[in-house]
Amino acid sequence: MTIAVATPSAGRPAGMSEAEWAVRVELAACYRLIAHFRMTDLIYTHCTVRVPDEPGRFLINPYGWRWDEITASSLVKIDVDGNKVDAHRPERVNPAGFTIHSAVHMSRHDAACVIHTHTKAGMAVSALKEGLLPLTQIAMQYHGRVGYHAYEGIALDLDERERIIADLGSKPVLILRNHGLLTVGRTVAEAFSHMYYVDKACEVQLAAQATGAALDMPSLAVAERVGRQFDQMAFDDGDLLLEWAAHLRLLDRLDPSYKL
Repeated sequence: MTIAVATPSAGRPAGMSEAEWAVRVELAACYRLIAHFRMTDLIYTHCTVRVPDEPGRFLINPYGWRWDEITASSLVKIDVDGNKVDAHRPERVNPAGFTIHSAVHMSRHDAACVIHTHTKAGMAVSALKEGLLPLTQIAMQYHGRVGYHAYEGIALDLDERERIIADLGSKPVLILRNHGLLTVGRTVAEAFSHMYYVDKACEVQLAAQATGAALDMPSLAVAERVGRQFDQMAFDDGDLLLEWAAHLRLLDRLDPSYKL
């Protein structure tokens, strides 16, 4: 079986490094995948990635575009304050969106990619006092790996960034209370995998709770063990790379224009 990978193509603009083009292709793929799996909120929320070898530079979606329209070349380069680096570009950038993302990028050197969503399941669980419960194997993968941030209103206040940083800590997942989900990753593939599975864990929890039946809660020891096993399987055994390659093969069959 041929393994698909996001690699620089002949469409790379003159003067752009191969490293930047590669992450552009990966981030565009992430946007298309989130659209495919119906995790978008029209034109709102964001996925961002750090530009290689350019400190304080990030890529974000052009505000107003549907996520299934986004391509590698359409992504907008911005600075840590959300200002466009390429002033001649006509696309807008949503300042509320990057307030949250910039906090994480600034504080976490391992957070190359940050994804924020407003899915139905994610918002519903964010409104539950108990948050995400270790009810299923998928949820237990994130036991002890989820932070919580209290809702403070639409994210326009830069002072909120310090509290977001503190609440996320070193975890890969942050549940924004009464708001939605946020995940981080050392790569686009890692951040997307976290978002896909945390959102699925939220969906399954809500389905179980909706039955009204008593919930079978695994022991703390089991939940902790599953978390350790997940880390080994996803990263040490290379499963994450296989998972991402499978996603790219799907996109290439459906619409490879994300690479443009």
